[in-house]
Amino acid sequence: MNICWKQVGSVGCGIWLFLLITLPAGCAGRDRLGSDGLPVIRVRLAADANQVAIGTSRPTLTVASTAAGARKLALVEGQPAAITFTGNGWQIGSVNVPGDDLTVTPDVDGTININGEFYRGKFRLVPTSPTSFDVVNHVDAESYLLGVLARELLRDWNEEAYKAQAIVARTYALYEARTQGPGKHWDVHPDTRSQVYGGVKAETGKATEAVDATRGIVAAAGASGSEKIFKAYFSACCGGVGQSAYDAFGDAYSPVLSERNVGGLCNISPKHNWAPVTIDKPELTRRIRSWGEARNHPIAGIQAVDRIDVESVNRFGRPVRFIVSDVSGQRYSLGSEETRWACNADRKGGPQLLSSYFKPVNQPAEIVFTEGHGHGHGVGMCQWCAEAMARRGIPAEEIVRISYPKSVLVKAY
Repeated sequence: MNICWKQVGSVGCGIWLFLLITLPAGCAGRDRLGSDGLPVIRVRLAADANQVAIGTSRPTLTVASTAAGARKLALVEGQPAAITFTGNGWQIGSVNVPGDDLTVTPDVDGTININGEFYRGKFRLVPTSPTSFDVVNHVDAESYLLGVLARELLRDWNEEAYKAQAIVARTYALYEARTQGPGKHWDVHPDTRSQVYGGVKAETGKATEAVDATRGIVAAAGASGSEKIFKAYFSACCGGVGQSAYDAFGDAYSPVLSERNVGGLCNISPKHNWAPVTIDKPELTRRIRSWGEARNHPIAGIQAVDRIDVESVNRFGRPVRFIVSDVSGQRYSLGSEETRWACNADRKGGPQLLSSYFKPVNQPAEIVFTEGHGHGHGVGMCQWCAEAMARRGIPAEEIVRISYPKSVLVKAY
């Protein structure tokens, strides 16, 4: 492989040890490293579920609860059992298991399915109410990535793009796993709210090769000798101009997640430019109110939307803040991604804005979102830019460094 890295401190896993030492004790609990010493990623597969179906391709699995300890449970292959929580314990098919938290461990890795989908690792079921629970997949970081790469990239993409994505996805996942506050029982979502995770079914040969070739390698940034991993955001297509994490999400400004102008690099994407999107004002008003109510944002009280205007742009001309005005003259200032989320909220299959990189044109009865570019938030690595660079022969490590200015590659474990 042609990946190279910079070591932090005197040992290859310096950055990982540094994170373990400096985080609060509650963040480095017994379930954060697997039996093989690899860091564990906790994926919240189901949230506040009342019932899930569990199955196995092996005769037995092990269940353990806080009250009943560990026991073997036999399931019939091809006949999933329903799991429910009663407040006093768990019902797994016809078997009652007393206790609160429930842990399910396969006899052979990757042989348990939840609602029909197979996943590696083990599973923790955590009550969230007297009748509901979360299903959290505890899976080592490398196995987790096997289920991410082919869901995040197209299957015919260049192997160097896959390697770059492996490094970036690993960095993102480890950052999330090591910065969750004490008491939180999961790290990432299995979808675009974090990064898309498809379990065993999503694994491909190309993904496996990319994960193996970059094993343990992450991106880091900071003063020389004390670099740390960071929240390595990425999106599908920046549309030629990316935005900073500060402008998109309100994160502290950092050069490694700053705005970038890549010109026409990602114009091979079908979403580099997109056709005007028209949304009538009553529908926009409904959507924006819905978003405001869900976020407890003052815009929930907006009267009928009158217009949307660009308030400010970044140094490369991409809008980073908008003004939403209603018919009473009340004005609401929203960040770029807040505007996109609000305009797309509860859209019920209606028109959708692919990014916040657009120019609104105000009409009497509707707003037309013109000059649309890109797909997603445009922070960090642009996946279509990564593929374009890979096709030009640029290796994965250089793709990552270009995508995150002033970053270095380190061996985390």
